[in-house]
Amino acid sequence: MEARLKSQANADVTTAIQHLYKAIHAGGVDPLLLGLIHLRVSQINGCSPCVFAGIHSAKRRGETDERLHNVVTWRETPFFTDAERAALALAEAATRIQDGAPGVTDEVWAAAAEHFDDQQLSSIITEVALTNFFNRINRANREQAGKTW
Repeated sequence: MEARLKSQANADVTTAIQHLYKAIHAGGVDPLLLGLIHLRVSQINGCSPCVFAGIHSAKRRGETDERLHNVVTWRETPFFTDAERAALALAEAATRIQDGAPGVTDEVWAAAAEHFDDQQLSSIITEVALTNFFNRINRANREQAGKTW
């Protein structure tokens, strides 16, 4: 299967995305956690290029193989803190909104709010949204894994 688009044609979109990334990373959330959120959302959406790039980027930042291999099963493993678990639950709930899924319930939000302030929560939600944005573009374009942009 080949990618449908051979290049990113819109420089204004690229600039806007760069501004979003800057704002997300200025929100006070550990970049390693943002990487785990990106990876989990991409796993849910089946976005192979984002999973590939997310793992590559997380390893460069010092994330362990043990944790990366277990993001998909974060509920069943001892490798994540309570704050990370709350953020991953929020990311999953905000991503799984199809076909009547409950989305972000008050319980999920409250659990995350116990660990993160409003600025951090905003960064987490924006990371989830931006990852979903990329996942959908990559799926529509049939982008292939192996690139790290």
